[in-house]
Amino acid sequence: MSVAAELANMPGVIAAGEYSYRGDRFSYKGQIDDEMARMAAIMCRATTMSEHMQVAMLEQSCRDCGGSPPQGWIVRGPTFTVCNIANVFCFIENDRASLNEVVALMQRRLAGASHDLV
Repeated sequence: MSVAAELANMPGVIAAGEYSYRGDRFSYKGQIDDEMARMAAIMCRATTMSEHMQVAMLEQSCRDCGGSPPQGWIVRGPTFTVCNIANVFCFIENDRASLNEVVALMQRRLAGASHDLV
């Protein structure tokens, strides 16, 4: 079972997917349509690229401070949260899902994933 399918089966998960770092492909499972999944993949790819840039800038001031390579990011809103590790994203409902369980699954399943943007 793919990590996206495994995440999509968790309580409170709206959708989960995977995108290519080149930006030309994505796949998803969950309660969104193709266009929303495409937009989610674009947003997550752009945010991941920004995260890598910000860590590179931090490393200029604080070499070996433990921020590199970046492992992922989380944005929490009032209703839902977006989690991203490597090139996998997950949208969860704040009041129904366990962020800790979702991130733990993502970390476990993506432990060997490359975080290089290639």
